Amino acid sequence: MSYSVSLSKLLEGIGAKEGSKLSVASKGKTYTGILMPHHDFSGKDIIVLKLSSGYNVGVKVGSGTEIKVLGQQEPRRIKESKEEGKPGLPKISFIGTGGTIASNTDYRTGALHPALSASEIVDIVPGLRDVANISAKMLFSVFSENMNVDHWQKLAEAVASEINGGADAVIILHGTDTMGYTAAALSFMLGDVPKPVVLVGAQRSPDRPSSDAPSNILAAARFCVSGRTAGVFVVMHKGLGDDLFAVHAGTRVRKMHTSRRDAFESINVPPVAIVDENGKIEFKMKGKDVTSEKVVAKTKMERSTILLQYYPGMDPALFEGIMMKSKGIVISGTGLGHVGESMVPLIKRACDNGSVVVITSQCLNGRTNLNVYDTGRDMLTAGAIAVLDMLPETAYVKLMWALANSKNAEGAKKLMMAPIAEEMGDRRFVDE
Repeated sequence: MSYSVSLSKLLEGIGAKEGSKLSVASKGKTYTGILMPHHDFSGKDIIVLKLSSGYNVGVKVGSGTEIKVLGQQEPRRIKESKEEGKPGLPKISFIGTGGTIASNTDYRTGALHPALSASEIVDIVPGLRDVANISAKMLFSVFSENMNVDHWQKLAEAVASEINGGADAVIILHGTDTMGYTAAALSFMLGDVPKPVVLVGAQRSPDRPSSDAPSNILAAARFCVSGRTAGVFVVMHKGLGDDLFAVHAGTRVRKMHTSRRDAFESINVPPVAIVDENGKIEFKMKGKDVTSEKVVAKTKMERSTILLQYYPGMDPALFEGIMMKSKGIVISGTGLGHVGESMVPLIKRACDNGSVVVITSQCLNGRTNLNVYDTGRDMLTAGAIAVLDMLPETAYVKLMWALANSKNAEGAKKLMMAPIAEEMGDRRFVDE
Protein backbone atom coordinates (compact mmCIF):
# COMPACT_ATOMS: atom_id res chain seq x y z
CA MET A 1 0.00 0.00 0.00
CA SER A 2 1.27 3.48 -0.85
CA TYR A 3 0.10 6.94 0.16
CA SER A 4 -3.28 8.06 -1.06
CA VAL A 5 -3.27 10.10 -4.27
CA SER A 6 -4.11 13.34 -2.42
CA LEU A 7 -1.37 12.84 0.22
CA SER A 8 1.21 11.90 -2.41
CA LYS A 9 0.43 15.11 -4.33
CA LEU A 10 0.59 17.18 -1.14
CA LEU A 11 4.02 15.86 -0.14
CA GLU A 12 5.33 16.20 -3.68
CA GLY A 13 3.99 19.75 -3.94
CA ILE A 14 5.85 21.00 -0.87
CA GLY A 15 9.04 19.11 -1.70
CA ALA A 16 8.75 16.67 1.22
CA LYS A 17 10.66 13.42 0.88
CA GLU A 18 12.02 10.70 3.13
CA GLY A 19 14.48 12.34 5.51
CA SER A 20 12.82 15.77 5.33
CA LYS A 21 12.24 17.57 8.60
CA LEU A 22 8.52 18.37 8.79
CA SER A 23 6.12 20.31 10.95
CA VAL A 24 2.69 18.64 10.93
CA ALA A 25 -0.28 20.40 12.55
CA SER A 26 -3.36 18.22 13.02
CA LYS A 27 -6.36 18.47 15.36
CA GLY A 28 -4.84 21.16 17.51
CA LYS A 29 -1.44 19.47 17.92
CA THR A 30 1.82 20.10 16.12
CA TYR A 31 4.42 17.38 15.58
CA THR A 32 7.98 18.04 14.40
CA GLY A 33 10.17 15.25 13.14
CA ILE A 34 11.86 13.45 10.27
CA LEU A 35 9.65 11.91 7.59
CA MET A 36 10.14 8.17 7.63
CA PRO A 37 9.41 5.74 4.76
CA HIS A 38 5.84 4.64 4.14
CA HIS A 39 5.42 0.89 4.64
CA ASP A 40 2.79 -1.54 3.52
CA PHE A 41 1.45 -1.84 7.05
CA SER A 42 0.84 1.93 7.31
CA GLY A 43 -2.53 3.48 6.47
CA LYS A 44 -2.66 5.31 3.15
CA ASP A 45 -3.35 8.65 4.90
CA ILE A 46 -0.76 8.16 7.66
CA ILE A 47 2.69 9.73 7.68
CA VAL A 48 5.32 8.58 10.17
CA LEU A 49 7.68 11.04 11.84
CA LYS A 50 10.76 10.28 13.90
CA LEU A 51 10.64 12.70 16.82
CA SER A 52 13.66 14.24 18.52
CA SER A 53 13.21 11.68 21.32
CA GLY A 54 14.07 8.96 18.84
CA TYR A 55 10.57 7.48 18.85
CA ASN A 56 8.20 7.39 15.87
CA VAL A 57 4.67 8.80 15.71
CA GLY A 58 2.02 8.24 13.06
CA VAL A 59 -0.14 11.23 12.10
CA LYS A 60 -3.31 10.92 10.05
CA VAL A 61 -3.46 13.59 7.36
CA GLY A 62 -6.92 15.03 6.71
CA SER A 63 -8.43 18.11 5.11
CA GLY A 64 -7.37 20.35 8.02
CA THR A 65 -3.81 19.09 8.32
CA GLU A 66 -1.02 21.58 7.64
CA ILE A 67 2.42 20.28 6.66
CA LYS A 68 5.55 22.41 6.34
CA VAL A 69 9.06 21.39 5.29
CA LEU A 70 11.62 22.71 7.78
CA GLY A 71 14.71 21.25 6.14
CA GLN A 72 16.39 18.11 4.89
CA GLN A 73 17.84 15.62 7.33
CA GLU A 74 20.88 13.53 6.49
CA PRO A 75 22.02 10.58 8.59
CA ARG A 76 24.22 11.94 11.32
CA ARG A 77 27.92 11.58 10.71
CA ILE A 78 30.63 12.15 13.26
CA LYS A 79 33.81 13.90 12.24
CA GLU A 80 36.81 11.99 13.43
CA SER A 81 39.04 13.93 15.77
CA LYS A 82 42.80 13.92 15.30
CA GLU A 83 43.73 14.37 18.95
CA GLU A 84 47.19 13.29 20.00
CA GLY A 85 47.60 10.95 22.93
CA LYS A 86 48.23 12.37 26.38
CA PRO A 87 51.41 11.34 28.19
CA GLY A 88 50.88 8.93 31.07
CA LEU A 89 47.44 7.65 30.10
CA PRO A 90 46.92 3.93 29.50
CA LYS A 91 46.22 2.70 25.98
CA ILE A 92 42.86 1.20 25.05
CA SER A 93 42.38 -0.44 21.67
CA PHE A 94 38.84 -0.32 20.30
CA ILE A 95 37.76 -3.01 17.83
CA GLY A 96 34.49 -2.51 15.98
CA THR A 97 32.36 -5.39 14.75
CA GLY A 98 29.08 -3.65 13.88
CA GLY A 99 25.70 -3.88 15.58
CA THR A 100 23.35 -1.16 16.81
CA ILE A 101 26.23 0.61 18.51
CA ALA A 102 27.76 1.20 15.06
CA SER A 103 24.53 1.97 13.18
CA ASN A 104 22.63 4.92 11.81
CA THR A 105 19.08 5.25 10.57
CA ASP A 106 18.72 4.71 6.84
CA TYR A 107 16.04 7.20 5.83
CA ARG A 108 15.40 5.30 2.63
CA THR A 109 14.16 2.23 4.50
CA GLY A 110 13.66 3.51 8.03
CA ALA A 111 15.83 0.68 9.31
CA LEU A 112 19.21 0.67 11.00
CA HIS A 113 22.30 -0.21 9.01
CA PRO A 114 25.96 -0.52 9.98
CA ALA A 115 27.46 2.84 9.13
CA LEU A 116 29.89 4.24 11.67
CA SER A 117 33.57 3.41 11.91
CA ALA A 118 35.11 2.48 15.23
CA SER A 119 36.86 5.84 15.48
CA GLU A 120 33.62 7.70 14.72
CA ILE A 121 31.93 5.87 17.57
CA VAL A 122 34.76 6.69 19.95
CA ASP A 123 34.45 10.37 19.08
CA ILE A 124 30.82 10.57 20.22
CA VAL A 125 31.86 9.85 23.82
CA PRO A 126 32.54 13.03 25.82
CA GLY A 127 35.52 12.70 28.15
CA LEU A 128 36.72 9.38 26.77
CA ARG A 129 40.09 10.75 25.68
CA ASP A 130 40.68 12.04 29.21
CA VAL A 131 40.47 8.44 30.45
CA ALA A 132 42.88 6.76 28.05
CA ASN A 133 44.79 7.10 24.81
CA ILE A 134 42.62 5.56 22.14
CA SER A 135 43.25 3.62 18.97
CA ALA A 136 40.34 2.25 16.97
CA LYS A 137 39.73 0.02 14.00
CA MET A 138 36.78 -1.73 12.38
CA LEU A 139 37.46 -5.46 12.07
CA PHE A 140 34.15 -6.10 10.33
CA SER A 141 30.70 -4.50 10.22
CA VAL A 142 27.83 -6.93 10.72
CA PHE A 143 24.76 -7.19 12.88
CA SER A 144 25.40 -9.71 15.63
CA GLU A 145 22.90 -12.27 14.32
CA ASN A 146 25.32 -12.69 11.42
CA MET A 147 28.33 -13.37 13.66
CA ASN A 148 29.71 -16.89 13.37
CA VAL A 149 32.72 -18.99 14.34
CA ASP A 150 34.89 -17.33 11.70
CA HIS A 151 34.19 -13.93 13.24
CA TRP A 152 34.95 -15.20 16.75
CA GLN A 153 38.28 -16.60 15.60
CA LYS A 154 39.34 -13.43 13.79
CA LEU A 155 38.26 -11.35 16.77
CA ALA A 156 40.22 -13.47 19.26
CA GLU A 157 43.31 -13.18 17.08
CA ALA A 158 42.86 -9.41 16.79
CA VAL A 159 42.47 -9.02 20.56
CA ALA A 160 45.60 -11.09 21.19
CA SER A 161 47.50 -8.98 18.68
CA GLU A 162 46.44 -5.74 20.37
CA ILE A 163 47.36 -6.97 23.86
CA ASN A 164 50.69 -8.41 22.75
CA GLY A 165 51.33 -5.15 20.91
CA GLY A 166 51.12 -3.10 24.10
CA ALA A 167 47.44 -2.31 24.66
CA ASP A 168 46.45 -2.05 28.31
CA ALA A 169 42.88 -3.07 27.47
CA VAL A 170 40.67 -3.93 24.51
CA ILE A 171 37.08 -2.75 24.11
CA ILE A 172 34.97 -4.52 21.48
CA LEU A 173 31.98 -2.71 19.98
CA HIS A 174 29.42 -5.43 19.34
CA GLY A 175 25.75 -5.99 18.59
CA THR A 176 23.74 -7.04 21.64
CA ASP A 177 21.73 -9.99 20.32
CA THR A 178 24.59 -12.52 20.31
CA MET A 179 27.08 -10.65 22.48
CA GLY A 180 26.89 -13.39 25.13
CA TYR A 181 27.99 -16.02 22.61
CA THR A 182 30.97 -13.93 21.50
CA ALA A 183 31.94 -13.13 25.09
CA ALA A 184 31.92 -16.84 25.92
CA ALA A 185 33.92 -17.72 22.81
CA LEU A 186 36.59 -15.14 23.65
CA SER A 187 36.68 -16.31 27.26
CA PHE A 188 37.73 -19.81 26.16
CA MET A 189 39.87 -18.82 23.19
CA LEU A 190 41.90 -16.22 25.12
CA GLY A 191 42.28 -18.37 28.24
CA ASP A 192 44.12 -16.66 31.08
CA VAL A 193 44.07 -13.30 29.30
CA PRO A 194 46.26 -10.82 31.24
CA LYS A 195 44.35 -7.61 30.47
CA PRO A 196 40.69 -6.53 30.52
CA VAL A 197 38.76 -7.36 27.35
CA VAL A 198 35.33 -5.73 27.41
CA LEU A 199 32.44 -6.15 25.00
CA VAL A 200 30.05 -3.20 24.91
CA GLY A 201 26.92 -2.58 22.88
CA ALA A 202 23.90 -0.33 22.64
CA GLN A 203 20.18 -0.92 22.61
CA ARG A 204 19.64 2.38 20.78
CA SER A 205 21.73 3.64 17.88
CA PRO A 206 24.14 6.58 18.27
CA ASP A 207 21.98 8.90 16.13
CA ARG A 208 19.14 8.73 18.68
CA PRO A 209 19.09 11.27 21.52
CA SER A 210 18.29 8.46 23.95
CA SER A 211 21.22 6.31 22.80
CA ASP A 212 23.02 4.37 25.53
CA ALA A 213 26.15 3.99 23.37
CA PRO A 214 28.25 6.88 24.78
CA SER A 215 27.59 6.13 28.44
CA ASN A 216 28.16 2.38 28.01
CA ILE A 217 31.47 3.01 26.25
CA LEU A 218 32.67 5.48 28.88
CA ALA A 219 31.76 3.07 31.70
CA ALA A 220 33.63 0.27 29.94
CA ALA A 221 36.74 2.46 29.54
CA ARG A 222 36.65 3.52 33.18
CA PHE A 223 36.42 -0.09 34.29
CA CYS A 224 39.38 -1.02 32.07
CA VAL A 225 41.54 1.76 33.50
CA SER A 226 40.51 1.88 37.16
CA GLY A 227 39.27 -1.68 37.69
CA ARG A 228 42.67 -3.26 36.95
CA THR A 229 40.97 -6.62 36.49
CA ALA A 230 41.89 -9.13 33.79
CA GLY A 231 39.37 -11.24 31.94
CA VAL A 232 36.59 -11.05 29.38
CA PHE A 233 33.59 -8.94 30.38
CA VAL A 234 30.40 -7.32 29.10
CA VAL A 235 29.50 -3.79 30.22
CA MET A 236 25.96 -2.47 29.78
CA HIS A 237 23.38 -0.34 31.62
CA LYS A 238 22.16 -1.39 35.06
CA GLY A 239 18.69 0.08 35.61
CA LEU A 240 16.73 2.45 33.43
CA GLY A 241 18.71 5.58 34.29
CA ASP A 242 22.13 6.68 33.12
CA ASP A 243 23.80 6.46 36.52
CA LEU A 244 24.78 2.80 36.91
CA PHE A 245 26.47 0.20 34.69
CA ALA A 246 27.02 -3.51 35.33
CA VAL A 247 30.20 -5.42 34.53
CA HIS A 248 29.32 -9.03 33.71
CA ALA A 249 31.63 -12.03 33.42
CA GLY A 250 31.82 -13.08 29.79
CA THR A 251 30.62 -16.64 30.44
CA ARG A 252 27.78 -15.71 32.80
CA VAL A 253 25.86 -13.02 30.96
CA ARG A 254 22.64 -13.12 28.98
CA LYS A 255 20.44 -10.61 27.19
CA MET A 256 17.13 -10.83 29.07
CA HIS A 257 15.01 -8.18 27.34
CA THR A 258 14.52 -7.26 23.70
CA SER A 259 14.77 -3.48 24.02
CA ARG A 260 15.44 -2.17 27.54
CA ARG A 261 18.78 -0.49 28.05
CA ASP A 262 19.38 -2.69 31.11
CA ALA A 263 18.68 -5.86 29.15
CA PHE A 264 21.78 -7.75 30.31
CA GLU A 265 22.01 -9.73 33.54
CA SER A 266 24.56 -11.97 35.21
CA ILE A 267 23.06 -15.44 35.67
CA ASN A 268 23.70 -17.50 38.81
CA VAL A 269 26.37 -15.05 40.00
CA PRO A 270 26.43 -11.34 40.89
CA PRO A 271 27.90 -8.89 38.40
CA VAL A 272 31.66 -8.60 38.66
CA ALA A 273 31.29 -4.91 39.47
CA ILE A 274 29.04 -1.86 39.30
CA VAL A 275 30.33 1.37 37.77
CA ASP A 276 28.53 4.63 38.55
CA GLU A 277 28.21 7.69 36.34
CA ASN A 278 31.30 9.27 37.93
CA GLY A 279 33.47 6.20 37.37
CA LYS A 280 33.39 4.85 40.93
CA ILE A 281 33.66 1.05 40.88
CA GLU A 282 32.09 -1.27 43.44
CA PHE A 283 33.30 -4.84 43.06
CA LYS A 284 30.86 -7.67 43.74
CA MET A 285 33.18 -10.52 42.76
CA LYS A 286 36.93 -10.87 43.10
CA GLY A 287 38.72 -10.89 39.79
CA LYS A 288 42.20 -11.62 38.46
CA ASP A 289 44.92 -9.01 38.61
CA VAL A 290 46.29 -7.46 35.44
CA THR A 291 49.72 -8.73 34.42
CA SER A 292 52.24 -8.08 31.66
CA GLU A 293 52.07 -11.62 30.27
CA LYS A 294 51.45 -12.33 26.59
CA VAL A 295 48.32 -14.06 25.37
CA VAL A 296 48.04 -16.96 22.95
CA ALA A 297 44.67 -17.31 21.24
CA LYS A 298 43.52 -20.93 20.97
CA THR A 299 40.90 -20.51 18.28
CA LYS A 300 40.21 -24.06 17.08
CA MET A 301 36.48 -24.87 17.22
CA GLU A 302 34.52 -28.02 16.34
CA ARG A 303 31.68 -26.78 14.16
CA SER A 304 29.81 -30.10 14.16
CA THR A 305 28.12 -29.05 17.41
CA ILE A 306 24.45 -28.27 17.97
CA LEU A 307 22.27 -26.65 20.64
CA LEU A 308 18.76 -28.05 21.15
CA GLN A 309 15.97 -27.00 23.49
CA TYR A 310 13.77 -29.79 24.76
CA TYR A 311 10.01 -29.28 24.51
CA PRO A 312 7.06 -31.49 25.50
CA GLY A 313 6.40 -34.12 22.85
CA MET A 314 9.82 -33.73 21.23
CA ASP A 315 9.98 -36.46 18.58
CA PRO A 316 13.35 -38.29 18.50
CA ALA A 317 12.78 -39.20 14.86
CA LEU A 318 12.93 -35.53 13.87
CA PHE A 319 16.36 -35.06 15.46
CA GLU A 320 18.00 -38.45 14.94
CA GLY A 321 19.74 -37.45 11.72
CA ILE A 322 21.35 -34.30 13.04
CA MET A 323 22.25 -35.80 16.43
CA MET A 324 23.88 -38.87 14.95
CA LYS A 325 26.14 -36.79 12.70
CA SER A 326 27.07 -34.19 15.36
CA LYS A 327 30.21 -34.56 17.44
CA GLY A 328 28.84 -32.30 20.16
CA ILE A 329 25.25 -31.91 21.38
CA VAL A 330 24.00 -29.51 24.03
CA ILE A 331 20.44 -30.06 25.20
CA SER A 332 18.69 -27.39 27.23
CA GLY A 333 16.38 -29.55 29.31
CA THR A 334 13.52 -28.79 31.65
CA GLY A 335 13.97 -28.13 35.35
CA LEU A 336 17.03 -29.95 36.65
CA GLY A 337 17.93 -30.87 33.06
CA HIS A 338 15.36 -33.42 31.96
CA VAL A 339 14.03 -34.61 28.62
CA GLY A 340 11.12 -36.91 27.86
CA GLU A 341 11.89 -40.60 28.27
CA SER A 342 11.44 -41.12 24.52
CA MET A 343 14.59 -39.04 23.90
CA VAL A 344 16.83 -41.13 26.17
CA PRO A 345 17.45 -44.00 23.69
CA LEU A 346 18.52 -41.46 21.05
CA ILE A 347 20.89 -39.83 23.55
CA LYS A 348 22.42 -43.26 24.21
CA ARG A 349 22.84 -43.97 20.49
CA ALA A 350 24.53 -40.61 20.00
CA CYS A 351 26.89 -41.21 22.93
CA ASP A 352 27.67 -44.74 21.73
CA ASN A 353 28.42 -43.20 18.34
CA GLY A 354 31.12 -41.00 19.91
CA SER A 355 29.17 -37.78 20.43
CA VAL A 356 29.51 -35.74 23.61
CA VAL A 357 26.02 -34.94 24.95
CA VAL A 358 25.87 -32.09 27.48
CA ILE A 359 22.78 -31.29 29.51
CA THR A 360 21.90 -27.79 30.73
CA SER A 361 18.67 -26.24 32.01
CA GLN A 362 16.38 -23.84 30.22
CA CYS A 363 15.46 -22.46 33.65
CA LEU A 364 18.82 -20.60 33.52
CA ASN A 365 18.89 -19.89 37.26
CA GLY A 366 19.96 -22.81 39.41
CA ARG A 367 22.00 -25.85 38.46
CA THR A 368 21.35 -29.10 36.67
CA ASN A 369 21.20 -32.32 38.66
CA LEU A 370 20.51 -35.61 36.91
CA ASN A 371 20.70 -37.70 40.08
CA VAL A 372 17.31 -36.74 41.55
CA TYR A 373 14.76 -38.38 39.24
CA ASP A 374 14.73 -41.62 37.28
CA THR A 375 14.81 -39.80 33.93
CA GLY A 376 17.97 -37.94 34.88
CA ARG A 377 19.68 -41.11 36.04
CA ASP A 378 18.70 -42.81 32.79
CA MET A 379 20.31 -39.92 30.89
CA LEU A 380 23.53 -40.34 32.88
CA THR A 381 23.48 -44.08 32.21
CA ALA A 382 23.02 -43.31 28.51
CA GLY A 383 26.26 -41.31 28.60
CA ALA A 384 25.13 -37.69 28.93
CA ILE A 385 26.92 -35.29 31.26
CA ALA A 386 25.57 -32.32 33.26
CA VAL A 387 27.46 -29.05 33.74
CA LEU A 388 26.11 -27.58 36.98
CA ASP A 389 24.82 -24.03 36.39
CA MET A 390 26.40 -23.28 33.00
CA LEU A 391 24.24 -21.32 30.57
CA PRO A 392 23.08 -23.28 27.49
CA GLU A 393 24.78 -20.91 25.02
CA THR A 394 27.99 -20.91 27.06
CA ALA A 395 27.93 -24.72 27.13
CA TYR A 396 27.42 -24.76 23.35
CA VAL A 397 30.42 -22.49 22.74
CA LYS A 398 32.58 -24.30 25.30
CA LEU A 399 31.75 -27.69 23.79
CA MET A 400 32.87 -26.48 20.36
CA TRP A 401 36.13 -25.34 21.92
CA ALA A 402 36.59 -28.41 24.15
CA LEU A 403 36.11 -30.87 21.27
CA ALA A 404 38.61 -29.01 19.12
CA ASN A 405 41.19 -28.81 21.88
CA SER A 406 40.95 -32.39 23.17
CA LYS A 407 42.38 -35.63 21.81
CA ASN A 408 39.10 -37.48 22.12
CA ALA A 409 35.54 -37.36 23.44
CA GLU A 410 36.57 -38.37 26.96
CA GLY A 411 39.04 -35.51 27.07
CA ALA A 412 36.33 -33.10 25.94
CA LYS A 413 34.01 -34.37 28.69
CA LYS A 414 36.68 -33.68 31.31
CA LEU A 415 37.11 -30.14 30.00
CA MET A 416 33.35 -29.60 30.00
CA MET A 417 33.00 -30.63 33.65
CA ALA A 418 35.90 -28.46 34.89
CA PRO A 419 35.57 -24.67 35.26
CA ILE A 420 37.95 -22.86 32.91
CA ALA A 421 36.66 -19.29 32.69
CA GLU A 422 34.30 -18.90 35.67
CA GLU A 423 31.57 -20.44 33.52
CA MET A 424 30.22 -22.88 36.11
CA GLY A 425 30.11 -23.60 39.81
CA ASP A 426 28.11 -25.23 42.57
CA ARG A 427 28.04 -22.18 44.84
CA ARG A 428 24.64 -20.56 45.28
CA PHE A 429 24.25 -16.80 45.63
CA VAL A 430 21.37 -15.10 47.41
CA ASP A 431 19.91 -12.18 45.43
CA GLU A 432 20.48 -8.78 47.01
